[in-house]
Amino acid sequence: MTIENISVNKSFGGWQKQYSHQSKTLNCAMRFAIYLPPQISNGEKVPVLYWLSGLTCTDENFMQKAGAQRIAAELGIAIVAPDTSPRGEGVANDEGYDLGMGAGFYVNATQAPWNRHYQMYDYVVNELPAIIEASFPVSNERAISGHSMGGHGALTIAMLNPERYSSMSAFSPICNPVKAPWGKKAFTAYLGKDKATWRNHDASELMRKASQFIPAKVDQGGADDFLAEQLKPEALEAAAKVNGYPLELAIHDGYDHSYYFISSFIEEHLRFHAQHLNK
Repeated sequence: MTIENISVNKSFGGWQKQYSHQSKTLNCAMRFAIYLPPQISNGEKVPVLYWLSGLTCTDENFMQKAGAQRIAAELGIAIVAPDTSPRGEGVANDEGYDLGMGAGFYVNATQAPWNRHYQMYDYVVNELPAIIEASFPVSNERAISGHSMGGHGALTIAMLNPERYSSMSAFSPICNPVKAPWGKKAFTAYLGKDKATWRNHDASELMRKASQFIPAKVDQGGADDFLAEQLKPEALEAAAKVNGYPLELAIHDGYDHSYYFISSFIEEHLRFHAQHLNK
């Protein structure tokens, strides 16, 4: 697999880099960003936190706005942020911001025209980690986190692959997409009308029936405009209680859906993941 370096910036003794590559899974060119902490200069292989961003975002939003590099450098954790969807000429798209480019929802589309390119689940679970572990001084220890649509992706991907991730976390995730307008629109387009298929990508449904538990941390802003209609953290909390799932869920008064919220609590999430990666 050939990857092409686009940019390099030194940050807190480590390196912030951006790459492009031709994805076999998505049938298009893709970008990802990676932060490599200073520990790699000592020959260490470091664990990786995969970050999945939300609607309309790219690989750049988290890296530029969250302020995660300082703590990642201290803890010796690499961070990888893929783009949120396939892009480019010939890739199916929609006029709405919540479907198509920038809105891959981290599922494998089964419906035309989306199924030609929109295989984000396989990309995040298989192709991207294989590239990262072959190209950089990282171990096969992985954690996963994300925001909004990416929070949905992080929770569902981790619960569907509990052997691959030591911990999972999310900011403002779409917790019950089968009952949220964003989820209904995306799942109908990508997966078709069979709602049983939808439930395989719903964090609340998966948490309720999980038999293998992964430590989970979720933070939600209490002043988030999308809280009641789209995000539904109460459904995730109820599912965890039914199943005894190890979920830490906190609602923070006054905080909204923005990166001001994420940057306020990202240190707690990185330390949470470091605790479990170190086990």
